[in-house]
Amino acid sequence: MEKFLKKTYVAQKSEEEQVDIKIVLIIVPIVILIVAIIFIIINIVRIENEKKEQEIYAKQIAEQRIKEEQIKIEKEKEEERKRQEKIPKLTEQGRQNIESIYSSDTKRVFLTFDDGPSTVTPTILDILKEQNILATFFVLGSRVEQMPDMVKRIYEEGHYIANHGYSHVYSSIYSTPEMVLNEYNQCNDAVKNAIGVPEYNSHLFRYPGGYAGGPYATIKAQAKDILSQNDILYVDWNALTGDAETTKPTIEFEMQRLQETVGNKNSAVILMHDAQAKKVTAEALPQIISYLKEQGYEFKNFYSIIK
Repeated sequence: MEKFLKKTYVAQKSEEEQVDIKIVLIIVPIVILIVAIIFIIINIVRIENEKKEQEIYAKQIAEQRIKEEQIKIEKEKEEERKRQEKIPKLTEQGRQNIESIYSSDTKRVFLTFDDGPSTVTPTILDILKEQNILATFFVLGSRVEQMPDMVKRIYEEGHYIANHGYSHVYSSIYSTPEMVLNEYNQCNDAVKNAIGVPEYNSHLFRYPGGYAGGPYATIKAQAKDILSQNDILYVDWNALTGDAETTKPTIEFEMQRLQETVGNKNSAVILMHDAQAKKVTAEALPQIISYLKEQGYEFKNFYSIIK
């Protein structure tokens, strides 16, 4: 009996062990499968998260690039707008403004400098910059070619670059009416090259010696029509400092001539020179400006006229 019970016990234990083994064999793969599934899910989630992060990052980069491109485009537009503002545009209003240049309801003054640029020009520019005043420079093409950097400075500081012909040699420029236009074009080409603006055209000419009178009056009158047909206006002056009236002007002389010729005019176009020999004009300029301010004048240049 004891042997039987022992055999029975052993048999039962063996069966239990087999059951346990079967359970283990069933559970272990399930656990492994579950772990594998969890691992796969974790990886899928990680990959999805990384993908989303990459998409967000890529979107941010794309948005940043779009923003930078928009800023660049806006900056280029603003630069082009400013560039275009400095390129004179002759309109019918501009023509009318030139015709009525010496008339104004308010007191205004145009400081104009002929025959430059020269080594005198930087001093004049420094004074104008310090006083926050914009002027008009009637440049000579031959001088522009010698001092292109100075012309570029004039332009970049907001002054109006107008045209005084190329040579200033009367016998050459007034040899024929067509030659006047030719000298204008030569000077204009020199200015365009100096400032790096291919489409620049001031549309504004000052005859060397002035338009009125003189031995070349007929040529000048004929040239006026040719210039007008090419959208080129001319302007003289109705006040001056007299710096071309004597070889050795003094500050006192220039101030006296200024006061005499400005008088009580509401609109004054003042003739001065920034040629090499006109150092005294630069020396007198602070007093000239001070006097005009005291008289209540507002300073203008021809950007407010040619438009």
